Formats: sequence, C-alpha cells, structure tokens
Amino acid sequence: MGAALALAADAGDDVPIGAVVLGPDGGVVGQGMNRREADGDPTGHAEIVAIRAAAATIGGWRLEGCTLVVTLEPCTMCAGAIVLARLDRVVFGAWDPKAGAAGSVRDVLRDTRLNHRPEVIGGVMERECGVLLEEFFAEHRERS
Repeated sequence: MGAALALAADAGDDVPIGAVVLGPDGGVVGQGMNRREADGDPTGHAEIVAIRAAAATIGGWRLEGCTLVVTLEPCTMCAGAIVLARLDRVVFGAWDPKAGAAGSVRDVLRDTRLNHRPEVIGGVMERECGVLLEEFFAEHRERS
C-alpha cells in the first residue's frame, strides 16, 4: 500500500489515487495513478492504468495469480475491469461511500452472477489513504 500511496501523492491535479499490481511472486508488474485530467480520458482511473501496465508486462490480459493494491475502493467501472482481468485479489485502503463497488455502495467484486470473484480486503492503511483524499478535496474547494 505504501507504493500505491506514493503514486497517489504524485497524481498532480487528478484525484490522488494510486494502484499497483503485484505478480504471483509479489513483485510489481504494473502501476498507475489517476490520469483523467492529465490525459482527458474518462477511463484514466489508477486501477485501469495499473491493469493495462500489468497486462503489457505479463503479455496477456489474464492476470491470474496477481493482486491489485489501490488506495480507494474501486468504482463500478474498475471493479468490472478487475473481474474481466481475472485478478485473484484486491486490497484497498479507504472505503468510497459515494461510488464504491467492493462492498460499500455496490459489491460487483463478489457478485455471484459473474464468472470470477476475487478475494477482497478493504481498509488497509485506511486512515492514510483517506487523509490524502480529504486534503485534496479541501484544497480543491478552497480554490473554487
């Protein structure tokens, strides 16, 4: 989670969310931070960026045996990508009571109607992840 937090802190004008994909051996095979503002891409969420990088590193879209570590509970889009990528595990920091899709608002990752359900571990370094987001949005409100 420390690596994901460091990425989040470098997100610039984007919402500070960072993600890393760990391979079966525990080494980093992909990483990303939010890039929606930087790239003008609505799909530029940290999880999507990290999953794309991991797939490129591994040489295929199936990320079986891999773990995604992300600072904020994934949204519905990212949860769908996690399922489709066949990630074995998702570890996240702060819960997202507005858009979370890993147990707070929705639970896409454990939906029994889907063909893949990764293990989900939430609340890891929750306070540290939450503070980064709180500070970003407080500063954003001051500028507005």
